[in-house]
Amino acid sequence: MSITDLRDHNVTDNTTTRSAVEAFLGRMAEGDHDGIAELFAERIDWQLNWPAGGHPSVPWIRSRTGRADIAGHFRMLDAYHVPEKNDSSVTRILVDGTDAVVLGTLRQTVRATGVAYTSAFALHLTFEDGLITRYHIYEDSLAVADALTGG
Repeated sequence: MSITDLRDHNVTDNTTTRSAVEAFLGRMAEGDHDGIAELFAERIDWQLNWPAGGHPSVPWIRSRTGRADIAGHFRMLDAYHVPEKNDSSVTRILVDGTDAVVLGTLRQTVRATGVAYTSAFALHLTFEDGLITRYHIYEDSLAVADALTGG
């Protein structure tokens, strides 16, 4: 394969990946939990920047292995937060082939405590055949736990 072929192939991957990221973010903004789950592969590499065992105050923090488990994760996020007070934003989407990194800020309010929190985040996604196979999110997990416990 020539350098030109590689470059053209990467441009195609970048365009496809960017479109897939935008579809994912659009469904998140709409609160379309089942639609979000449809974008995930049957088996995924799922990682949240928390201790391996999760956190007792944050029930949605646990291992997820595939599509069947994804809609429940996003439903639980909505159940524990006040969606109309969500002011999260994406500041940048970086794409390299089948990988994408979404950078932004989470602004949420916990339903039970009324405590709002803000956290920068980085979300690393990998796509294969148009489906998400890697979902790694990095955020201020202490701010989330504190807000859930009223801290």
